[in-house]
Amino acid sequence: MKVLISGASIAGPVLTYWLSRNGFDVTVVERAPALRKTGGHAVDLFRPAMEISERMGVLDRIESRATGTTMLALNRPPSTRWTNVDYVKLLAAMSDRHVEIMRDDLSEAYYDAVRDDAEFRFGDQITSITDTGEVTFEHGAPERYDLVIGADGLHSGVRRLTFGDQVRERFLGGYLAVVSVPKVLAPKGEMSGYLAPRRIAMIYTADHLDDARAVFMFRTQQPLDYHYRDVAGQQRQLRAAFAGLAPEVDYWLQETDRTPAFYFDAITQLEMSTWSRGRVTLVGDAGYCPGPAVGGSTSLAVYGAYVLAHALITARGDHTAAFAAYERTMAAPVAGSRTMARVNAKAIVPGSDWGTRALLGAARTVSLLPSGLTQRLARLNAKGVRLYDTMPLPN
Repeated sequence: MKVLISGASIAGPVLTYWLSRNGFDVTVVERAPALRKTGGHAVDLFRPAMEISERMGVLDRIESRATGTTMLALNRPPSTRWTNVDYVKLLAAMSDRHVEIMRDDLSEAYYDAVRDDAEFRFGDQITSITDTGEVTFEHGAPERYDLVIGADGLHSGVRRLTFGDQVRERFLGGYLAVVSVPKVLAPKGEMSGYLAPRRIAMIYTADHLDDARAVFMFRTQQPLDYHYRDVAGQQRQLRAAFAGLAPEVDYWLQETDRTPAFYFDAITQLEMSTWSRGRVTLVGDAGYCPGPAVGGSTSLAVYGAYVLAHALITARGDHTAAFAAYERTMAAPVAGSRTMARVNAKAIVPGSDWGTRALLGAARTVSLLPSGLTQRLARLNAKGVRLYDTMPLPN
């Protein structure tokens, strides 16, 4: 079967890996001119994504590129007191297997695992898809495919072409921005920053990076008026939201005028009644993004790609049966990740001074308690902080 996958970031290469090894003829089209290797932010891989990566033979490489963050240091202005949290222990409470890695490093690891087994077309994108699988491109010649799969992220072009406006975007009340800043600004092995009602600003780096990343999250009463490709407008909104939080944060914000990499987007959930129509289906953020930075979307994308590949292989190419099985398997994990994201969006960026104190107190408690006790307590919340460790993984 000829399969066209749109998107070469995370879900696309993982899906390509398993399909190409099981007799599918896979082509991947990517709008970017090359694999992105600058910018991005740290993402989390939890147990199922770790096991899938291990089965792909790339886990050692992924672990070698871990950020290496061991300490979380938070300040609540105007206080001069810092709260130090054992970051390793905090993450261990969430998952028995975990790694934090820069998104671009993860994407490159998956791409290198499959680059010789499929055709990758960079600098192009899909412009139309017919019911019979005829696909036109912005630059390439039209071709027919048995299946078309959108793995092209939150602003998916495949989703727009196939479903139009039949998707609900639920704004979770916040925004996420990442700015590349000089590496000298970030302490080694530490993520540090400032927390105040409705906003938090952090900075971190990793040994193999040439820079550091300043991460900003903030909440608003109403969605901001901006276009997701209007970088100048996004930077103005960011500076206005964080002005005066702390002198160090003001300095980080000055880097937006010269940063080599900048990311800004709303923390938004996608809700659809189905991710499939005819020969087309969606995977990862393109179909069921729970919300950037709050719902484990990267692990969910890896997991979803693996489940979709398993369904297609098991159904021997019967896409109708495969897509139905894929959606049945993913229904509970997607619903759980959405619920977790809605809780996290409020907990990570509290809306009140009392909330910021409570968040710091909870983090401090986890850091002080024995690891075994925090893990046992966390397991009692299998549908919350331990959600990903409960997701079944097909063989």
